[in-house]
Amino acid sequence: MSGNHEISPQHCAKKGLSIHKRYKKLLYALFTSIFSILSIIFIIYFLLHPSKPEFSLKEVDIYQLNLFTHPQLVNSSIQFTLLSNNPNQKVGIYYDKLVVYASYKKQQITDYTSLEPFYQDHDESNLLTASVTGNGVPVTTSFGHEVLRDTTAGKVVLNIKVNGWLRWKVRSWVSGKYRLNVNCVAIMPLGPSIPSGPLSSRQGTQCSTTM
Repeated sequence: MSGNHEISPQHCAKKGLSIHKRYKKLLYALFTSIFSILSIIFIIYFLLHPSKPEFSLKEVDIYQLNLFTHPQLVNSSIQFTLLSNNPNQKVGIYYDKLVVYASYKKQQITDYTSLEPFYQDHDESNLLTASVTGNGVPVTTSFGHEVLRDTTAGKVVLNIKVNGWLRWKVRSWVSGKYRLNVNCVAIMPLGPSIPSGPLSSRQGTQCSTTM
């Protein structure tokens, strides 16, 4: 008697179908697990509904703002203090890769200055002080006319801007990165003649925050 066992095509088909069903079940279980984890994350996120951080400008000092013609260049030196507040009761914030600079009449007049990354716990506030400078920053030909117009009006409207990224933290869970843009407006008094000391403003100004 022969000891060989022949496998019929029908048997092979059944075996292949069984393997296919097994892989299908594994993929289904994997996708179900991923979907469940993502659902939990989104539910936590929307239930907590984190609010944007709040920034306000506490103090600005202009130590230098000189315009040179042919070509049009600006030298500037500005120091400022920002108050950063996390209004959330259960969500912390990681601030990453923050850079600050000053602009005047929609023209950047200083180089970028980096701020150290930091973590802000829920319902916590931090003071951020930075100095920004610009040496030979090119500006448009209309810049000088704008400065003259503001000098006549007796004020300088300066923008302090912060760009970077933030991450939300809920207990041990940390979100991905979200773009952060902050724009603060400082109105500085300026008379017909620039004083020997720095131009200063210590009026608290609320800043706009976009994400």
